[in-house]
Amino acid sequence: MMKTNWLVAMFIACCFGKGFAQQPAPIKVNEGLLQGMYEDGLTVYKGVPFATPPVGELRWCAPKPPQKWDGVKQATKFAPAPMQGGNSPSGKSEDCLYLNVWSPAQSANDRLPVLVWIYGGGFSFGSTSDPVYSGEKLAKKGVIFVSIAYRVGQLGFLAHPELTAESPNRVSGNYGILDQIEGLKWIQQNIAAFGGDPDKVTIFGESAGGISVSMLCASPLAKGLFRGAVSQSGGSFGPTRPTTYPGENMKTLKQAEADGVTFVQKSGAASIAELRKLSADKIPSGFGMAGGWPIVDGVVIPDDQYKLYEAGKYNDVAVLIGYNSDEGASFSPGRTPEEYIAGVKNRYGKFADELIKAYPAGENSVPKTARDLARDAAFGWQTWAWATLQSKTGKSKVFFYYFDQHPDYPKESPRYGYGSPHGQEVAYVFNHLNGSDPQTTKSDLAISEAMATYWTNFTKYGTPNGNGMPEWPAYSEKNPVMMYFNQTPHTGSVPNTESLKVLDSYFKWRRSPEGAAWAK
Repeated sequence: MMKTNWLVAMFIACCFGKGFAQQPAPIKVNEGLLQGMYEDGLTVYKGVPFATPPVGELRWCAPKPPQKWDGVKQATKFAPAPMQGGNSPSGKSEDCLYLNVWSPAQSANDRLPVLVWIYGGGFSFGSTSDPVYSGEKLAKKGVIFVSIAYRVGQLGFLAHPELTAESPNRVSGNYGILDQIEGLKWIQQNIAAFGGDPDKVTIFGESAGGISVSMLCASPLAKGLFRGAVSQSGGSFGPTRPTTYPGENMKTLKQAEADGVTFVQKSGAASIAELRKLSADKIPSGFGMAGGWPIVDGVVIPDDQYKLYEAGKYNDVAVLIGYNSDEGASFSPGRTPEEYIAGVKNRYGKFADELIKAYPAGENSVPKTARDLARDAAFGWQTWAWATLQSKTGKSKVFFYYFDQHPDYPKESPRYGYGSPHGQEVAYVFNHLNGSDPQTTKSDLAISEAMATYWTNFTKYGTPNGNGMPEWPAYSEKNPVMMYFNQTPHTGSVPNTESLKVLDSYFKWRRSPEGAAWAK
């Protein structure tokens, strides 16, 4: 009887392979042995350390390589998210520099392309354990999927003269971007053990993750760490400004250091050394607080990114970039026409009247035409500028998209006239729509499948085209065509081009001596 049971077990294991066996054999990475698990036909590793925990004296320091370990490290559950104001399914901790891997590879010799996810959250929150970021659907399309964590908020981006003085490069801030770079270095060194090809790495992210992608494309420290980049509602091409706005989020190192001095004083500490002694949950942190955003430090981010791209000083890799049709619905442009107009005049100065004409409000409402100024300032112009500059100065292809998948709301609906808000496309890309939800339409499922296929095609081939998908032409000034995701994938022209040109004139003026002196 015992022999019969053993034979049955062996037969089931042979028939069902990964789906049945309890655990895969441990794999060896540079630091030691890792124990993963089988999930739904994939080999999955969660909570893999890619850096030494940035705690104690390492708080506000560039990440250091991970420490070696003895024995077999279990990699079967998500690590905590970084410290932040919000909550995370896996909790939160200052010890947060971990990554996760979903692999369809049958052996380490498969050399599959690698897709690396960088979460958004305004550089103030975010977590790799968010269920919508689970990578199994994309991995099943033939790529190794990796998600990496990074420090956020003031623990991730605080600049201060004392921190600058102790840094070998004499800069501070941008620790969260350095975390992403450290994660990509770890992937280069170790992904082959998971069946991945380190020469075929593509990075992608949304919102702050998409902005991070654009910064990595411009950072000399990230050169050679990836061959392709996908940015969803990202880009960071606005000039620096003492008082920041969406699309003009960046400060200089000097400006950020001054903010850091004020931050330390308000925290009640007399020095950085004293602040390092506080527990992480006692450090003031929150969205919109000074010290919680990347900066132009001259090293990680060498300069105004627009200027870098004009000069061809960036990592010239193929990019797939785009934004959503109604991003402005997520960023209040003012509840009344009067509030909207006052806000535009306060931010845009001498260009305000021209921009109000280009992005008009209604007589008694703030419709999509007005909301689109917030959309374009933060995302539309950033992405359009990126596509235009790279198609002029680079050799690699640019694929540009516009996500506009939404119901046609009836006139009596409070949603009448609304398009696709910020972040809506993420569940589509990850193929995580709920097909049993009566509000999920056949076109939703078709768009989701198309986006997941285009994104993984791009990871495999450096182009979204292939596998029977509708042709997606590369973007250029001579051929300014983008892919629309609206009921079906189809090509079209860039929306609001004339309005974008007015906004472009504003940003050019802001880079002039007059515009730089005006900004406050």
